[in-house]
Amino acid sequence: MTATPVNEKMRGPASDYALGYSESEHERLIRQAALIAPITERLFREAGIGPGQRVLDLGSGMGDVFMLAAMPVRPRSGRWRGRDAGSIARAKVRVTEAGLRNLTFTQGDVNQIVGDQPFDAIVGRFILMFLSDPLSVLKSVARLVRPGGVLAFQEPSWAGMLAMAMRLPLWSCVRSTIHETFLHAGANPEMGLDLHSKFQQIGLTAPSMRLDMLLSTDARFTGIVLGVLCSIRPLAEKCGVFLAELGDFDTLPERIQSEITATGAVVSVVPIVSAWSRKPEH
Repeated sequence: MTATPVNEKMRGPASDYALGYSESEHERLIRQAALIAPITERLFREAGIGPGQRVLDLGSGMGDVFMLAAMPVRPRSGRWRGRDAGSIARAKVRVTEAGLRNLTFTQGDVNQIVGDQPFDAIVGRFILMFLSDPLSVLKSVARLVRPGGVLAFQEPSWAGMLAMAMRLPLWSCVRSTIHETFLHAGANPEMGLDLHSKFQQIGLTAPSMRLDMLLSTDARFTGIVLGVLCSIRPLAEKCGVFLAELGDFDTLPERIQSEITATGAVVSVVPIVSAWSRKPEH
């Protein structure tokens, strides 16, 4: 597999990336990626992404999606365009430690990707939801896929998770605060369900789709979500999202876990919609 990961800048209303680029956010992304890796691996298997292919990764984060695509066999070459210099530097170290070689890391615009040869697959996770014009991006990158090649994306759907959280008042407040802040930032928390129409609008067949929602009482789950809350807190305050009812942020993790324990409830990190489709042969 020749893996060519690209983690693109965003423009338009969502250009100020809601989660930011702090070191703590980088660490949170790595923890989240480890938790949901099996879901992404299954998407790649079902989409037929495997050895000998050339894959373009539009994924955000710290290079985890790319490494999942590249791990089955060592890539011959590749390049990765990051959102910011810090993410690129960290990803370089992680890729080297994983034994993956011959990769080029750059920073650029997703609408201006140029390939010297067609890709067998284009993949991405939690990237389209933050783009001001995801349809335009999908059209642009689809031109780089060979006939018969694959587009495979994973995006969230928050509606069911918000409804499930309502039985836990404090947890529901946390989720609603994050959701409202995303909306203020121009992000689309229902991008996962929108993939069905978006794929067809760019000339692909209706995608094969699946919804996964990992459930647990594990503090890792709440920790990842509370990490999101910390990352978006400056933006929430700037947008006027009400935070006072969450109380003391230092004690919030303990209070959340107490609420979960007292009710015997389970919680989710985020429901993930996986969708893939092949580019027509003609």
